[in-house]
Amino acid sequence: MKKWECKVCGYIHEGEEPPEICPVCGADRSKFVEIVAEENSEKKTEIDLLEPETEAKVADAPGTALHPLSKYDRIYHLMVKHHVHPISVHIPNGLLPVSVLFIFLAVIFKITGLSQAAFYNLICVVFAMPLVLFSGVIVWRKKYNGAMTTLFLTKMICGGVVSLTAMILVIWSIVDPGVLALTSSHLVPVLFVNIVMLGAAVTAGFLGGKLVFRD
Repeated sequence: MKKWECKVCGYIHEGEEPPEICPVCGADRSKFVEIVAEENSEKKTEIDLLEPETEAKVADAPGTALHPLSKYDRIYHLMVKHHVHPISVHIPNGLLPVSVLFIFLAVIFKITGLSQAAFYNLICVVFAMPLVLFSGVIVWRKKYNGAMTTLFLTKMICGGVVSLTAMILVIWSIVDPGVLALTSSHLVPVLFVNIVMLGAAVTAGFLGGKLVFRD
């Protein structure tokens, strides 16, 4: 049985032909290459195993076409290596569900303290999202070669939606502190924005999980 590897996400497919679409990242069949030998599927090129400093030294060796890494490339390499994106994304993924829960509980039970707690959670989310988005783009470019598949496009859209809606809710609460009152004309729109924000975060998290666990 032949084996095919997706060069975008590393998914391994067994069959006489590669799949039309990668079930993990959504790349088309042109991104699949046949694994000729088992040993080749696990073998990494020497350059993949190098630290940034070592790679820069190799680049200076005679007969090589490599160039020394810039300081930005070194930073990006370290961000990918030390998992800055999955670490940072846990901030909004952890705070958003709690924030939305607090919002609904505050409305149902008329507890002002819960709405204030939700507001402070959202402030943390707003400040965390720039790092989440930036590190996500770096991982997409460096680890997945900038492949623009449906999965990556959806993740980017969801990240933008989370950032925008969280910012809207924070500004809305500052401008109108009583927005969550049962008598407020803006109560329903605010609850709707909360649901959209949470849905976008859950979707992005689910797609990120597909890339990590590949199932």
